[in-house]
This record gives sequence, C-alpha cells and structure tokens, in this order.
Amino acid sequence: MYDYLIVGSGLYGATFAYMARQQGMKCLVIDRREQAGGNVACRRMEGIDVHLYGPHIFHTGDEQVWRLVTSLVTMNRFTLCTIANYRGRLYNLPFNMHTFHQMWGVVTPDEARRKIEAQRGRYAGITPRNLEEQALQMVGSDIYETLIRGYTEKQWGRPCHELPPFIIRRLPLRFTYDNNYFNDRYQGVPEGGYNRLISRLLEGVECRLECDYLADRHYWDSQAHTIVYTGPIDEYFGYRLGRLEYRSLRFEHEVLPMQSWQGNAIVNYTDRETPFTRIVEHKHFDIHNREVQELQHTVITREYPQAYVPGQEPYYPVNDERNNSLYHRYEELAQAEPHTIFGGRLATYRYMNMDEVMASAIRQFRLITLQET
Repeated sequence: MYDYLIVGSGLYGATFAYMARQQGMKCLVIDRREQAGGNVACRRMEGIDVHLYGPHIFHTGDEQVWRLVTSLVTMNRFTLCTIANYRGRLYNLPFNMHTFHQMWGVVTPDEARRKIEAQRGRYAGITPRNLEEQALQMVGSDIYETLIRGYTEKQWGRPCHELPPFIIRRLPLRFTYDNNYFNDRYQGVPEGGYNRLISRLLEGVECRLECDYLADRHYWDSQAHTIVYTGPIDEYFGYRLGRLEYRSLRFEHEVLPMQSWQGNAIVNYTDRETPFTRIVEHKHFDIHNREVQELQHTVITREYPQAYVPGQEPYYPVNDERNNSLYHRYEELAQAEPHTIFGGRLATYRYMNMDEVMASAIRQFRLITLQET
C-alpha cells in the first residue's frame, strides 16, 4: 500500500517523508505518542509555545538544510545566550571573556589565557582519558568546579572521571566578549513553534498517532515495501544482545503570574545540590512577538535528569566504551535487515543536532534513490 512506512514522526522521520513525497512516493508515518514531532514537539500553554521535551534552538552552517527549513517556516532571530547560576552567582555561557571577568576579574584575553594556563597544571600536556581531565585541560580548575562538574554529574548520573572526554568538547571556548552559544552562521526558532515545521514537513503525508510499531510489527511491515525505523535500535531487536544505556529527563512545567521569571530563555544551575539542571522560560524564544511579551504571565520548565528505565523516554545515549561496543553489534544486525532503514538519534545511538538529523535523512533518501536508479 505504501512505498515507505516511517516509524517515528520526529525530525528524521518527517524529513524523510518530505523528501519521499517530493518524489511522488506514498508514505505512512506512525508514532506511539499522542502528538507528532518527537522531542521537538511544542504545546501552546496560556498563549505561549512551550517546548515540551527541553529547549530546541535550530542552528546550522549547512546552507542546504537552512534553505529547506526557511522555505517551510519563518525563523525568528533568536540567539541563545545562556546564563549559569552557581549558588546565586551568575556567569555567562559559553565560556568567554564575560565568564572569565566574572570568575577572576580579568579584562583582556591575555590575562584570561594566563589564568587558565596557570590552572591547567599537569593536565596541560596529556591526552585526556575522561571528561574531568578534558575540562581541566580546557579551562582549568575554577571553571571546572564552578560551571562544569556539578551540572555534568547531575546530567549524566555519574562522576566526571567516568565520562568520555568528547562530551565537553562540544562547548565553545572563546577569548572574546561574545555570549552567542553557537558558532553556526544560522540560528533561530520557528515562529509559532516547531509544530509548524513538523506540519509542513508532513503536509500531504498520512500520519497516524498512538500506534506502536513494535506491538504489531507483522501488520505494519505488511503495509509498505520499506520500513524507516527511528526508535531505539536495541528495542527493535528485542534487546537480544542486551540493553543500551540512556539518560532520561523529567519536565516540570509551571505557569507563573508575572511578566518574566528570570529574564532569559535558559538558566543552568551548575551546583550539585540543586536537583534540576536548568530552568527554561519559553516566552523568551519568541522575543520579537510583542503580543507574547506583553502577557502578564509566563511559563517556565524545570528539567530534572534521571536514570532511564523501560517505559520512560530515552533522551541521551551513554556513549562510553561498553555501550558503543554493544551498539556496533546491533549495527551489524541492522545492516542485515534487507527492507529496513535505521535513522535518527535513537536508531544510530548518537547525539545529533537538529540540522544533522535533517541532513542525515536527506542523504539517506538520496542514497536510496541513487541506488534504485
């Protein structure tokens, strides 16, 4: 009945469906959640678009992806400038001259470099074996203890010396007074929220919600020539090799009777004692919408990391040596599946930004069509 059955309506599945529809192919998208969009789904609460599963800021240097997104929706000019709260003291993120001035009172890049160099100590010349060593080599002990250690250990549920070093390498380090979190050329949030982007990607595509592919795989497999699977790869194979580890999240949304709660979209709480990692104030993502800004209430979300257990949503893969090794064994099983394509964060067990997810779906679809011709 269909060329493709796409399991999951997040960015990978929606982008793949869009590409297929452009080529005149018939797709059925199913999702076990009650709304489309995966983790970028939003909900209108008291006139404010709330990011249900954590804040999502679209940023990219990929011209092709940016042209696609802006052909479908209008992107605002939101620029992420995160604030860190450490026991009541505020610091700018990512690490830049504002941060160094707040930490040490230095005012020039040369002063900041000398301060960091003095704190690197024995870590300066080593190959970091874990996140702790990578952070100490990168920014020294003061910033590590104040802005990295507590936040990271809450997020991942384990000591920094047990985490791989690549996690911290994603954070920019600048010796300029630039609070823009991302270095990418393009950045913004869809006006009206991400539901508009998902709706445009799925326009003209049949989509059924609250449908669990794995609960009736035989039926769903009979509906299409090819399956595009975006769920957890270990779950697809019935955990036959063992379970991959993930970290999960719990979100606590609250409507407050004030125009603004914290004056910024995201404030990270970097001490170990505060149980949540950050507070998101959603109306700041829509900063150019006067009607939203003049509302005399606001919506905030506290984000609590937690261990993943079956039945919860898996958010972050734990890409340590054991889990990566297990994933590669599942990957070998996936390569032997003749009519199934595995794509997206969960099916490839790796962290990807939104533009990377979309780009990978575009590449995969084009590779398939090239092979078929």
